[in-house]
Amino acid sequence: MFSLGKLPIAALLLLTLGLSAPILGAGTTQTALVVDVNGAISPAMAEYIVHGLEAATAQNAELVILEMDTPGGLDSAMRDIIKAILASPVPVVTYVAPSGARAASAGTYILYASNIAAMAPATNLGAATPVQLMGGSSSTPAEPKTAEDRKILNDAVAYIRGLALLRDRNPDWAVKAVRSAASLTADEALKQHVIDVMADNIPDLLAKLNDRTVTTENGQVTLHTSGIVIQNYQRDLRIKFLTVLTDPTVAYILLLIGIYGLVFEGYSPGGVLPGVVGAIALLLALYAFHILPVNFAGLALILLGIILFVTETFVPAYGTLSIGGLVAFVIGSIILMDTGVPGFGVSRGLIGGISVAAALIILATLWLAVRAHRRPVVSGAEELLGDRGQALQDFSVDGAGTVRIHSEIWNAYSEIPIRAGEDVKVIRREGLKLIVKPADQSDSEVT
Repeated sequence: MFSLGKLPIAALLLLTLGLSAPILGAGTTQTALVVDVNGAISPAMAEYIVHGLEAATAQNAELVILEMDTPGGLDSAMRDIIKAILASPVPVVTYVAPSGARAASAGTYILYASNIAAMAPATNLGAATPVQLMGGSSSTPAEPKTAEDRKILNDAVAYIRGLALLRDRNPDWAVKAVRSAASLTADEALKQHVIDVMADNIPDLLAKLNDRTVTTENGQVTLHTSGIVIQNYQRDLRIKFLTVLTDPTVAYILLLIGIYGLVFEGYSPGGVLPGVVGAIALLLALYAFHILPVNFAGLALILLGIILFVTETFVPAYGTLSIGGLVAFVIGSIILMDTGVPGFGVSRGLIGGISVAAALIILATLWLAVRAHRRPVVSGAEELLGDRGQALQDFSVDGAGTVRIHSEIWNAYSEIPIRAGEDVKVIRREGLKLIVKPADQSDSEVT
């Protein structure tokens, strides 16, 4: 048995360090932060990825994995993501997965910008030509004819070539992906040195990345991925809200709700609820359109179409304004966000459904108008023409008398003698006096 008080100071220090070492080691477990890049590259997606890279830096993660399946997206959002990747002190791995996924268009640029490019089997990448040159088509673009198109193409070529040279990947194929919209499978991409690794899943990927050295903003880093903890980076409420709000179809529906809500409030002032809901929906739609690539000519045509619909209710144009409004509405909806960027167009099915509903409303309105036009007049001076009543007394020699019509008693005049109780028919009205004739008298016998 011994006393701690008799131990030398050096021995106490060694004992303390020995006991604390396991505790320190337990707190330094490295993590791989997985960011799910599933869908179009949008401003909301860019913000989510940038926040994920910042979170990885704050928690000193070993690496970030961008698990990607994207058809492409907006150039501005793509460049924000690439800037964040290039400035990240934490190594970034872009992994095209699961099998069947793709990294098309903007996804190809992001893949080239990453420290490590990886793909799962049966995936593909490429088709990175700027959509302005594609004209919304998926076919191979023709050689640019205008100076503006040549600027766009040359800028895209220089951009992806610079990324390829920075990451020591195949620059010739990168240029081909932009100029000719070329695509590659995962096997071909590995053979042509477009990607660095093929892996079946994330654990397989981490196993293949162990002891690999990459260059980051802070210099060379050797990855230690053996026994690493995989952590998924979740979207917060703000990112989820922005993702939904900046969906083109959602923004389109909000626009319609906003406009019609304000129109209904104008029709029935004091309702409050339609106006409040309409104002909120319209502001949200305008915010979304501020972020999205909106064709303002399309937006103007939609507004014109709705104005024509409303005008039809005040100006009897027999459906002409409504039909013109429907045409303007459909054309405006189609070109509203027809940028050719995958994931950034309004659903044609939704446009068709709303257009059919509007057409049915127009037809129903026209049918009701024609029906009302053919219906007998039920008010005003014309209401009594042709109606039948009963004489309340014998008409005098000068043709004056009284009749009961629609439970009302009227002064009347007849050129033909009429006796009390005899049925009469109204010929016309002169002020407060009705001109009548015997009901059985033909019109040709009346002078």
